[in-house]
Amino acid sequence: MNRTESLYQILKKRILVLDGAMGTMIQRHSLSEEDFRGDRFKSHPVSVKGNNDMLSITRPDIIKDIHRQYFEAGADIVETNTFSSNIISMADYEMEDAVYDLNYESAKIAREVADEFSEQRDKPRFVAGSIGPTNRTLSLSPDVNDPGFRAISFDELQQAYYDQVHGLVDGGADILLVETVFDTLNAKAALKAIRRFYDDHGIELPVMVSGTITDASGRTLSGQTTEAFLNSLSHFPILSIGLNCALGAEELRPYLKTLSEKAPFHVSAHPNA
Repeated sequence: MNRTESLYQILKKRILVLDGAMGTMIQRHSLSEEDFRGDRFKSHPVSVKGNNDMLSITRPDIIKDIHRQYFEAGADIVETNTFSSNIISMADYEMEDAVYDLNYESAKIAREVADEFSEQRDKPRFVAGSIGPTNRTLSLSPDVNDPGFRAISFDELQQAYYDQVHGLVDGGADILLVETVFDTLNAKAALKAIRRFYDDHGIELPVMVSGTITDASGRTLSGQTTEAFLNSLSHFPILSIGLNCALGAEELRPYLKTLSEKAPFHVSAHPNA
């Protein structure tokens, strides 16, 4: 039985536990600019402190230890340290050329730790490739004086996601997690990129999608209700749909209830602490 088959079999029997935050765990180490740079980026022309995704290359020991802590705490699935590992987000650090390596190394690190725990405890552990929303939105204009303007096109965003998926799959991810979706059109670009990559390479991995309700109004940043968010993405054969970020556990409950009642998929929940 391969890992995908094992994942589906376990889901028939019990709830799987995701890990927790990566950023706050990294912050505990109070890392310096030099920690982020490492040897490979020692002469990089701009400051990179705070670019947490880099640490999978420059301080893999820290990222591995975080994964281990979550598995020790009982997690079944850890997310890769790749929330911003796309050419759009990495442009802020002039690191577009490192995108494949960031995703590959992050997935490889998580895979190594997952395999280590799977063998020691005789319990399958899984790796979810984290795919964040980028810092662009397809549905909204960044210029209030020009509502028709878009900072990026659908095709550009789709290609950015495609490149990220390539590294995550090559590195050993079991699942692809499109998370913190604040604009459903962005998520559609990610899902189309995933579908294209799967078709190009003859593979098929489970896909999770997780949106973000931005405030008590119960809508995403682009204005969709929970049910509209679900309906917009239900054409894609995903493993699960869920919600993360912005709201705490109690505040998230009514929106998760909606998903549980309406979704033909598994439901995931990873609220803010």
